[in-house]
Amino acid sequence: MCGRFALDLTPEDIVALFRVADVMPFPPRYNIPPTEPIMMVIRDHPRPPGSNLPENRVVLVRWGFIPAWAKDPKQLPLLINARSETAAAKNTFKAAMRHRRTLVPASGFYEWKRDGAKRSQPYWVRPRDGSPVAFAGLMETWAEPGGSEIDTGAILTIGSSGELAAIHDRAPVVVHPKDFARWLDCRNQEPRDVADLMQPADPDFFEAIPVSDKVNKVANTGPDLQQRVELQSPAPLAKADHRVDDDRQMRLL
Repeated sequence: MCGRFALDLTPEDIVALFRVADVMPFPPRYNIPPTEPIMMVIRDHPRPPGSNLPENRVVLVRWGFIPAWAKDPKQLPLLINARSETAAAKNTFKAAMRHRRTLVPASGFYEWKRDGAKRSQPYWVRPRDGSPVAFAGLMETWAEPGGSEIDTGAILTIGSSGELAAIHDRAPVVVHPKDFARWLDCRNQEPRDVADLMQPADPDFFEAIPVSDKVNKVANTGPDLQQRVELQSPAPLAKADHRVDDDRQMRLL
């Protein structure tokens, strides 16, 4: 599960890694919660042969997927994640899996290890080599009854691996740069053609750094959220407010 993540790359980093046109300046974001705008990379319209124009572009979407068929989003659970193993077959996500696969630029994400019913220890999870990462995402445009439209999205998840498996059993699907073009090519690549990309990350890909419970509050947005803390056994930590009930979310999955 991915309930919070961070993006502290520069616009130049985004342009170089994802082959997009110029990106408007944006501040580093160290604590991105659900329902806020997130950056997604999509395949742009086909370019003429020999064109040097970028093949991808960046869009901002609401983190919280709303299916196109939904009449009242308030009646739905908050769909920030989609299970990669079943997304192509589920009515909620299958159209997006076929036509609107995306990449979600990130520096890493936060995960909480539960110890019983009350205690949870947050971790900052990032690539071990410090490089940026791209999560597999899905995008859907939802039309309100009044006619206005809103772009929404979710992050695909898979079973976790390595040391992360001891913290949580799910993690974002990582798409590596060599696979960006194939993942984004919804015109020629059907879900079955990219199913091999939806695999757990290599066991040594991520490192999990224990951090303070300041990340639990969305109002805390500084880089200090990623500073390592020593693990102790004090009174139960404050319950994180990022959680989306897995059982509730799975009703549509």
